[in-house]
Amino acid sequence: MKIFCGIDWAEDHHDVALVNERGDLVAKQRITDDLAGLKALQHLLAEAGDVPGDSIPIAIETSRGLLVACLRATGRPVYAINPMTVARYRERRTVARAKSDHADALALANVLRTDADHHRPLPADSELIQAIAVLARAQQDAVWNRQQLADQLRSLLREFFPAALAAFQVKNVGLTHPEARAVLAAAPTPAAAAALSKARLRSLLRKAGRQRRIETRAEHLAGVLHEPHMRQLPRVEEALGHQVRALVLQLDAAAQAADDLAAVCADRFAEHEDAEIITSFPGLAELTGARILDEIGDDRSRFADGRALKAYAGSAPITRASGKSLIVHHRKVKNQRLAAVGYVWSFAALSGSHGARGHYDRRRSVGDRHTAALRNLFNRLLGQLHHCLITRKAYNENAAFPTPPPVSA
Repeated sequence: MKIFCGIDWAEDHHDVALVNERGDLVAKQRITDDLAGLKALQHLLAEAGDVPGDSIPIAIETSRGLLVACLRATGRPVYAINPMTVARYRERRTVARAKSDHADALALANVLRTDADHHRPLPADSELIQAIAVLARAQQDAVWNRQQLADQLRSLLREFFPAALAAFQVKNVGLTHPEARAVLAAAPTPAAAAALSKARLRSLLRKAGRQRRIETRAEHLAGVLHEPHMRQLPRVEEALGHQVRALVLQLDAAAQAADDLAAVCADRFAEHEDAEIITSFPGLAELTGARILDEIGDDRSRFADGRALKAYAGSAPITRASGKSLIVHHRKVKNQRLAAVGYVWSFAALSGSHGARGHYDRRRSVGDRHTAALRNLFNRLLGQLHHCLITRKAYNENAAFPTPPPVSA
């Protein structure tokens, strides 16, 4: 008789429940979150009939962690079940709102027993893909953290140092730019900025990496920073300056982390066999390509077809129909990381592909807003990428965006 396993995980222990095809509880046990706990779980599964080639499927509410990694390494099918699904299943069984770790493990096992066909096991991605996923997501987190710190710094400068915003919020230069960070670290207050000489500004610009038009840039900064502005009280201004310097230090660390992770991620991405196909698409380079690859993986059986991948990315619309009501809108439940890089990809493709630009313009001409047109373009590009990865072919502009036939008179 087939056995199903559910694991309710926690930080220091996990509750395990095994049920058979009738839903009868076969075994239960609480294991620790260490090697001894893993061995106890393997022993429990073996006693229930787990053998190589006929492994017991396991349901758990997370796709990460050492326990999941070790279970996947053994080749067992592991299903990451959304906690909301487990909560809804629990409500099917009882209305008393009773809850316990063992009951959650039992619910997870029963989800597989009754609805395994509606869930997909974690993909069998290669070790390289899993490493790329760690690096790409960490780099994306570092970029988001860098922008969050820049927003905090901008809000703080508005309180007492508006000249800094006027000096650095220009084309190709922002608060995250090395020039802005170097000048603000040296002069975090209006008083300190007004005391900066042009020679000192030139030195700071060179230290930040600028190689051209140093004199022109230094004159512009001096003109903006030396202008009179409204000021806070001296001691208040000094205190705010210390806060600026602290934020700049954090911003430096976040920017360095983003740059370092980007370099390592690009190197690992270049090692993968799919890198050449992915970067053949307009708008995709090493970093954005790595973000795309880490979210879709290299297990080609993960998505049944291109439509499944589009739904996962949130680029395909969703329809809500009831009676005479029919509403089509964009998906809100999606892979947020893939959707974020999809926006960057489709926007960059506008300048790298005449076909992509023409598709975007046609969507705008029929009434789509900017984000909707980009989402539609991302939807089309993602379907083409899925096809190219399956067929092992590089991107072809003429095949992707064929010239429409002329309209007859």
